[in-house]
Amino acid sequence: MTTSEIKQLYDRFVVANYRKLPLAIVRGEGSYVWDAEGKRYLDLFPGWGVDGIGHCHPRVVAAIREQAGNLLHVANNFYIEPQARLAQMVSERSFGGKCFFCNSGAEANEAAIKLARRYLADQAAKTLRDNPNAELAPTRYKIISALNSFHGRTLATVTATAQPKYHVGFYPLPAGFVHVPYSDADIVEKLVDEETAAILVEPIQGEGGVNVPSNDYLPRLRELCDRHGILLIFDEVQSGVGRTGRWFGYQNWGVAPDIMTLAKALAGGLAIGAMVAKPEIAKSLVPGSHAATFGGNPIACAAGVATLEAIEQEGLLENATRIGNQIKGRLRALAEKLSLIREVRGLGCMIGCELDRPGADIVTRCMDRGLLINCTHDRVLRMLPSMAATEQEIGQGMDILEAVLKGA
Repeated sequence: MTTSEIKQLYDRFVVANYRKLPLAIVRGEGSYVWDAEGKRYLDLFPGWGVDGIGHCHPRVVAAIREQAGNLLHVANNFYIEPQARLAQMVSERSFGGKCFFCNSGAEANEAAIKLARRYLADQAAKTLRDNPNAELAPTRYKIISALNSFHGRTLATVTATAQPKYHVGFYPLPAGFVHVPYSDADIVEKLVDEETAAILVEPIQGEGGVNVPSNDYLPRLRELCDRHGILLIFDEVQSGVGRTGRWFGYQNWGVAPDIMTLAKALAGGLAIGAMVAKPEIAKSLVPGSHAATFGGNPIACAAGVATLEAIEQEGLLENATRIGNQIKGRLRALAEKLSLIREVRGLGCMIGCELDRPGADIVTRCMDRGLLINCTHDRVLRMLPSMAATEQEIGQGMDILEAVLKGA
């Protein structure tokens, strides 16, 4: 089918809730995709970060094919080997937690919010059991999250997402969410009270503009949570699974969360989400308290195992740092010549280039030249290149972007 024919089908039968680019992508390999007319594009924003090790990585494709021939789906009340293996791999590379699998980042964050409230309720109940004469403590239910965050599109996660543009038309929103400026631990400390259950934060804000916090921000949040007996939740949906040159973004600051959420790059292109919690906290999700019918299905988990194996065995953490530095170096050198670039920021393969003007036209002109990037928050060019991209491919992409920016 041609792009025009595919577009006609969409116009007739698909809900128009996405802003569409005028392309119909039909094939992908590594850092490249092809449209229905056969034009090739260098993709430095593959699948909004889902294709973290490139399109159709051979290890992932092979794992999917093998698993598809054995078992497509089985209910979660059976033991599923690929799910157990993936949970072990995630746990051993993070903070020793237990995994709950679902299908998306929003579902993972929804599970984290529920677990935080459930765990604090269990702790309060335990206190009363141990000391029946204890004064009844206030219910801990409030979740503190940051302005310009992005945590998902369910009613709870869109409320945690402290961007009013995503709230329009969905009122009344669920109660119990408090919004504070990002990278400001002083304000967080003032707002923690006896009803606070958890702090939910992205180690690096992605959709909010690739915002990197001050060096003391995450350590101070950790100290605050420890002091007040509340939980620290890191949303690693975008920054996790090797994106920043570490397995998980929080590892750049030497702190660990109580709960972590993952999705996007975890299965190399397949739909998956995961919530990882310290074992003593995970105990609160007893049978019947939470579930996801398709969560942790054999194919997605087999793809996840193959993805983590590829990152480890092919040295992709190191490569993420290398090509990320290459992009930032090119952009910072360009910023010395072009006043339209205000700031270049990010870690590893998570990079933002803030402009002094809207960036949508830059994205379109790059696409016309065969380069795919993104613009978020109106003025921040965002790149999440494959961790397997080569320096030659990155150089090609930066040549195109530089030519477009010079002509802006």
